[in-house]
Amino acid sequence: MLAATKAVLFAALISFVFMPAGSAQAEAGQHSAQCFNVFLNSRNVGMVDEKEQAEELLLRARRQIAAAGDELVLVESQLTYSSVELLPGEKTDDATFVLSNMVNVLRGDVRETLHRAYTVKINDFMVNLSNKDEVVAMLQAAIDKYDAEKKYAVELTMDLERELSVLTTNIYERSAQTQEQAAEEAPISAGIDEVVIDLFATARAIREKEFEDYDRGLIMIDFGDTVEVVEAYLAASELMALDTAIEEITKEEEKNQIYVVAAGDTLSGISLSTNIPMDVIIELNDTLDNEHSTIRVDEELIITVPEPEIVILREEESFITEYYNEDIIYIANDDWYTNQTKTLQEPSAGVRNIAAITSYRNDAVVSREILKEEVIYQGVAKIVERGTKIPPTYIKPLYGGRMASGFGPRRAPMPGASTYHRGVDWGCPIGTAILASSGGVVAKAGWGSGYGYVVYINHPDGRQTRYAHLSRPLVSVGQAVAQGERIALSGNTGISTGPHLHFEILINGVHVNPLRYLQ
Repeated sequence: MLAATKAVLFAALISFVFMPAGSAQAEAGQHSAQCFNVFLNSRNVGMVDEKEQAEELLLRARRQIAAAGDELVLVESQLTYSSVELLPGEKTDDATFVLSNMVNVLRGDVRETLHRAYTVKINDFMVNLSNKDEVVAMLQAAIDKYDAEKKYAVELTMDLERELSVLTTNIYERSAQTQEQAAEEAPISAGIDEVVIDLFATARAIREKEFEDYDRGLIMIDFGDTVEVVEAYLAASELMALDTAIEEITKEEEKNQIYVVAAGDTLSGISLSTNIPMDVIIELNDTLDNEHSTIRVDEELIITVPEPEIVILREEESFITEYYNEDIIYIANDDWYTNQTKTLQEPSAGVRNIAAITSYRNDAVVSREILKEEVIYQGVAKIVERGTKIPPTYIKPLYGGRMASGFGPRRAPMPGASTYHRGVDWGCPIGTAILASSGGVVAKAGWGSGYGYVVYINHPDGRQTRYAHLSRPLVSVGQAVAQGERIALSGNTGISTGPHLHFEILINGVHVNPLRYLQ
């Protein structure tokens, strides 16, 4: 019996050892389970049962990274998977293990931390600061430049006109805010006390102010540009230090502005009033050739004015003793042109006490309102007689022609020629008809030395035009000619490098650039 039992056990052992491999695998397959190896940014972080579980763990890992500070964190987070089958007895990784691995991977892959910041926009100027206090400090520095007594303060308020969350500025007077708070805290007067207070307030309002009642200094200050402040998340490299931001917003840069010529203005006077050198004004304006160039009322001149990135508007109340000039008195002369004037009486400055409110744009005076005036010494007005007739116009003195040389300094085209060209040249065939640029009387017609044959015409507005290097004049001295009338034929006479017309305009005997006056 014992021998039979041993035989059965031996046969079972032999059967198990030599069982076909496919049969063993089939039996093992009956107990296997599919799961996933998880890779975060190509690094294995563990094994999970379901992909949804990995995604949930990644979300928790990102929250842990974000919770480490108040700033916004940018980090790459890409999940990939490989499918595997567990053998009997094998298990997926613990969730805590996978989560820990994910956090470690994310910390290593953090690209950049975005800081909560504030972007300030003023026209084309933009600056990023780390917090609201720095924004207020920068804007406060801009007004403190003009507020030595620190009477006014800047605060940020919500811009109610904007749909999005945008902050803007409000400037308030510190003492006024204190007074309002005191009024709110004080008890309300009643009965006879209130009547007496009202009577005294009315009496003070009726009494005319004396000079000593003025001179309050700065009474208003505000930004002349719209200030927009928005919250943003920015990299540390995009933030500007407060000191640098203050320097950027308050430093002055040259910016072009328009000056409208008023009656009585001269180039020298404009130069003095704007503190801009006359040669700079001439260089900025194509209509000006030199200090003798004519300027007209309402003409617009370009001037450069130093301005900071933000415009500050302010009003100052003051009491001063000053010299003043009476307004110019103009007497119309219907027989003169508008560019003809004559001073009949020279002015003399007066002296006066004034209380006034002066309006400024940065450092420039915009206007002044006189509140009270006391003349100590009466000024004498300047009296000017001036014409009312519109002066004649000027046209190009030939049809066609090729511009060969402009007005001003040049290299001498040939020995004996001038290095300063006092007119303009148009190349044209010999015999081209030359026309009177404007109506007038012929002052010269004949040989003009280096100019060859010439024609000079005096015009009613006091100007003179000259036409040179002609082949033949067609008019004579004293002859009246109309604008556009043929006066000569072009040529190549005198000191000339080829057939052309040389044309000049003189104002009060001074050569000017003809192209500035041709219609």
